[in-house]
Amino acid sequence: MINLIEVFIESVLSRNIALIFILGMCPLIAISTNVKNARGMGLAVIFVVFLTAIINYPIYLLLEATGTERLSILVFIITIATTVQFLEIFIEKVSPRMYNNFGLFLPLITVNCVVLAVSQFFVNRSYNFAETATFSLGAGIGWALAIILIAAIREKMEHHSSVPRGLAGRGIVFIVMGILSLAFIGFTGLSFF
Repeated sequence: MINLIEVFIESVLSRNIALIFILGMCPLIAISTNVKNARGMGLAVIFVVFLTAIINYPIYLLLEATGTERLSILVFIITIATTVQFLEIFIEKVSPRMYNNFGLFLPLITVNCVVLAVSQFFVNRSYNFAETATFSLGAGIGWALAIILIAAIREKMEHHSSVPRGLAGRGIVFIVMGILSLAFIGFTGLSFF
């Protein structure tokens, strides 16, 4: 149990997939214009990352048992795209309001490298199913935390600071992300148990 808590805390803080591994930058920068969009994308990423990781885990075990684990990246990509499509269809049928709220976020997640990276990480780190589920949930929450923090800082800066014209927009986002990354690196080596 302690190992699962450590995996979760590490994946959210000291091994944050967005701020430490610098993955998922395209949607992180493009969608972090306001907190509402960031929250929507963050929730969608949490759900899709968690769902695809727990689907990909038994698929990888099957590939490993048949000696075809070299196909894992291709199979993971197909699984991710299929899962997102089924999820989109399901949400559209069950809750049209939620579907409209997600809007463009669900199709964007298909190409978000974070989703594939989480599946690759559980393979490279030899996680069992519980660790994979815990890590994928933590990684999704960590990514959501990063995008919401960046969006909140961008909103505050837009209203309360005078950013030089050359740094306005995406330029200042890179600086903010760098500072946040340094702050999250501070969580490395933290031991709770």
